[in-house]
Amino acid sequence: MKVDYIEETSVRKALAFEIESEIVEKEIDERSRELARKARIPGFRPGKIPADVIKKRFRGQVLEDVAEALVNRVVFQELEGRGLKPVAMPKVQDLKIEENQPMTFRAVFETLPLLEAPEWRGLRAGAKRSPVTEEAVEQELEQLRENAARFEPIEGRVSQQGDYAVLDLIWKPQGGGKGGRDESALIEVGSQDNHPDFNAGLLGLRIDETREIRASYAADHASPALAGRTIVYTVTLKGLKSKLLPAKDDEFAKDLDFDSLQALRDDARSKLLAAEERRLDHEMKEQLVSALVERAGFEVPESLVERHMSARTENAARGLALQGIDPTKIKMDWKGYRESQREEALKAAKADLLIDEIARRENVEVSDAELDLELTRLAARVRKSKQALRAQLEKDGDLGALRARIREGKVLDLIKANATLEVE
Repeated sequence: MKVDYIEETSVRKALAFEIESEIVEKEIDERSRELARKARIPGFRPGKIPADVIKKRFRGQVLEDVAEALVNRVVFQELEGRGLKPVAMPKVQDLKIEENQPMTFRAVFETLPLLEAPEWRGLRAGAKRSPVTEEAVEQELEQLRENAARFEPIEGRVSQQGDYAVLDLIWKPQGGGKGGRDESALIEVGSQDNHPDFNAGLLGLRIDETREIRASYAADHASPALAGRTIVYTVTLKGLKSKLLPAKDDEFAKDLDFDSLQALRDDARSKLLAAEERRLDHEMKEQLVSALVERAGFEVPESLVERHMSARTENAARGLALQGIDPTKIKMDWKGYRESQREEALKAAKADLLIDEIARRENVEVSDAELDLELTRLAARVRKSKQALRAQLEKDGDLGALRARIREGKVLDLIKANATLEVE
């Protein structure tokens, strides 16, 4: 077997194979005999079909199977023998296979670049601090009151502005299309989140009354599922409720396990301050990574860029699904959207390589104790036991990804600790 190694670019490589005709013929004979034992052809007893008949009758399948078997065998043997580690499965190109002829093809693949990480110490980043105002603290308290609100039934009258209507809803686009339904939905009559026509249609409803409401949405509406459409809603009023907010006093604070309203207010302020520190940290690290990427001039494997493009597109589709929108049913050029992510995906892929190189050079590792601490934090957030969360991550093959994410965070902390930061 003849193999030529070709470096097409710093990351794109190729192995050009020429496999002797004798080896090809041997594989063809073996595959033909195997098929002869299984094939059913009129006029021949099972298992007694001559190999020549199989070669002629199933020529295309035989050659395809032989090519696949030889490619899988020799490509990975050659990669391992040369110590080559592709970042994705090699692609077979220019394959030629015929009886009594050498089989030729090229296996094209990408490897990680041999990169020299640019100087990462002394990078600069700046951010402007947003002050935590008393108004913001009061808004947090109001949100807590909203969360603690209770709803009392309203009887003996029709619906009016400010009521909370318990509705059975059916909706569908005017002119046809996929609709949906919801039972016992709690909707505020007159809410700014509702379409004005929908709000108007909810006024004056009696219990058990059914009404049809049409709402036409603007072409630039934020929801792709509604933009430019008229939706027909069929609503049935099942009940009316009023929302009662708890008083903002010490008793309210005690219900939330605080000694006083002032203690609750102090806690809200400290949480807002912590959130602001996290925002500043995130913003400055993004700037530092961008500055690092700008200093680096190495080539990035296209397969890594493609992975980021796919991940960004999948995240966008998943975001729509979480809003109850079927991403396959909307007028969206997903191929165009994916391609629009190329530039940012390239930067992200380059950043991944740089961070990994810095981690390698600076011996940044993740200890079992650090992994255990992060599992504890995540388990509390998703309300699972640490053992159950770890078992799930191991089952899904995501424990290594969690360790990699912790390692990346440590590298970013290291870069930030050695940077010049300006906070206004």
